Amino acid sequence: MNLDNSFREEFNKDSNISIICPSPKGREIAYKLQKYFNAKLYIKNSESYSFNNEFKLNEITKEAMSNSKGIIFISSTGIAVRAIAPFLQGKDKDPGVVAVDLSCKYSINILSGHLGRGNELTLKAAEILNATPIITTASDNLGITAPDILAQKNNLIIEDLKKAKYIASLLINNKLVGLKDDYNLIKVSRGYEKALELREDCIWITHNLKFKNNNKLDYSKILRLIKKDLILGIGCRKGTTFEKLNDFISNSLKKYNLDVNAVNTIVSVDVKANEEGIIRLAEHLECSFKTFSREEIKTVQDKYEKSEFVEKTLGITGVCEPCIDLAGAKVIVNKIKYEGITLAIGVLSK
Repeated sequence: MNLDNSFREEFNKDSNISIICPSPKGREIAYKLQKYFNAKLYIKNSESYSFNNEFKLNEITKEAMSNSKGIIFISSTGIAVRAIAPFLQGKDKDPGVVAVDLSCKYSINILSGHLGRGNELTLKAAEILNATPIITTASDNLGITAPDILAQKNNLIIEDLKKAKYIASLLINNKLVGLKDDYNLIKVSRGYEKALELREDCIWITHNLKFKNNNKLDYSKILRLIKKDLILGIGCRKGTTFEKLNDFISNSLKKYNLDVNAVNTIVSVDVKANEEGIIRLAEHLECSFKTFSREEIKTVQDKYEKSEFVEKTLGITGVCEPCIDLAGAKVIVNKIKYEGITLAIGVLSK
């Protein structure tokens, strides 16, 4: 596995690694790792940690599981496993967890090898300590790129972890998995074959819900990896509620066969910068909200249908489509209206 340059930067940011050492005998190992990771240290009988001036493994582990991207225990795997067990949330939420034995012979991944980057953390710790890395995830040991790694490396959203598990089981059992890539993002590698048409036992990189309205496919055997490339241009009356906006946006995206998880950014005119309904919508969709000045909008507004009402009230001829244009996207659904709300949909360039 290649450890890219972003690895150290990501894990060093704001001390996102925690090193937990329940025995003072592991102090030197912890210090050696800390030099590389700039990690937060919790060492029994040491001043390297600050946790009510007392080493309480349960409380320390709880804090680390909540606030760290990666955790390294200087202990047996048994101690580490029992410590983290009460705080497990799911493979899409848990940090990568590694155990390094007190003799510094082994660096062992015990949790979240893929999405939590635990395997990478295991390899890096082994490299620093000149230890033997132990990684047990089947796909890695078989030289196959698992679906969750494909998603992580390409900034894609996993539609359903159960489907990802199903696809991974096919790969592990030497069954070819189709790769239908709407963007030609991913190089076909071992275990995969390029699929020109969507089929079952396939990964589909897309922002759509269904494939050409094909209802014959069993979508429980198709894993969508969703690209967040949709831009929503939104205008609304002052005080429009989040609930009303959300219902309209969700229904509109579904109507046009677009996944709500693919929304990258909401855009609007600057006078809507503090519109509570839109702000809450962006938070709900886990996307950014960006506004443009009327001067900026005027530079592109002539490309799109004009609104006399908007021109009278704001001095510009449109909001939704010009803002999508300014965001660097192409309009794919022209402005639609519903009870004081306007919406246009765009897609970022591939």
